[in-house]
Amino acid sequence: MRVPFFDVDPAGVVWHGRYFQYFELARRELLESVGYSYDEMQDSGIVWAVMDANVRYLRPLVLNQDVLVTACLREWEFRIVVEYRIEDAAGQLCTRGRTVQGPVDAVRNELNLGAPEFFIDNVRAKLVEQGLAPE
Repeated sequence: MRVPFFDVDPAGVVWHGRYFQYFELARRELLESVGYSYDEMQDSGIVWAVMDANVRYLRPLVLNQDVLVTACLREWEFRIVVEYRIEDAAGQLCTRGRTVQGPVDAVRNELNLGAPEFFIDNVRAKLVEQGLAPE
């Protein structure tokens, strides 16, 4: 992505709160790649409450800078843990972060005991497809 004007503060760098929006865009793409879009979450009756979020700012991002934002799913059976990286065009790490989300039953508004089975199965199938897990 390219850093837009409206994300930059008066000091000429990306405002610290925008990084979580960048993480969200990457997380959405990641979850959609395993067949778990926001529509599918809603249909499954599970909402994912953010339980913890952190970010480490290593190098500032600036206006019109081209960056690569990536998300990696680390846990998915009982909670969703995603780690993020933002790298500049030269591949230097600028930012890293992590979010932890817990499954909440959308009707009862109570913590669920785990992720929907189809989501777990989709992640496992994607890992097999990519050669990252045995069949």
